[in-house]
Amino acid sequence: MADVPRAEPSRVVVHGEALAWLAAHPADPGTSVITSLPDVSEVGLAFDAWRVWFIDAARQVLRWVPDEGVAIFYQSDIRHRGAWVDKGYLVMRAAEDAGASTVWHKIVCRKPPGTIALGRASYTHMICFARGPRDTPRQPGPDVLDAGAMPSIRSMGVNACKVACRFLREETRTRTVVDPFCGLGTALAVANAFGFDAVGVDLNAKRCRAARALTLAD
Repeated sequence: MADVPRAEPSRVVVHGEALAWLAAHPADPGTSVITSLPDVSEVGLAFDAWRVWFIDAARQVLRWVPDEGVAIFYQSDIRHRGAWVDKGYLVMRAAEDAGASTVWHKIVCRKPPGTIALGRASYTHMICFARGPRDTPRQPGPDVLDAGAMPSIRSMGVNACKVACRFLREETRTRTVVDPFCGLGTALAVANAFGFDAVGVDLNAKRCRAARALTLAD
């Protein structure tokens, strides 16, 4: 019998508000999340209101993911009034509220070691959470890695997304990757390259168009 060609992985990008979309679309089995929640400069809120919103948004994402899936957050620390704001801590706090455990925590270098960062950190936290019980990963990937190419200064690095998607492929039953704050679509494009269907949501129509069109260089 001739082999049946496998369908190309799909990519759907929705122009809309992320948390409203999550509330209206319960997660299907086999769904995991790779995302980066917006900075205070991107949401039009005062700092204290943004911090409350950030923790609540992360908590909603974590509660939305099915028990067999995982949620992977890619978050860079920022300065506010001279003090560092640790977004890794913020998502950890949301995970504790959501009853999720940390599967792994990686540091992604956005700039070469030795870089002095005055505003936005030159590193990023990439943290994987699960609500259901999980075995220790057999191949968790590197603890410290290079971000790789970034379509914009705020984008997820391609190499980091590859590490995340390789983990999903080798350690989970994920079939669909959702990025509810998809921006230019780096996570979606990498997920497609790994054979996953991908769904993205973004409030900005221009970014949605870019996310639908983004392809990865060979």
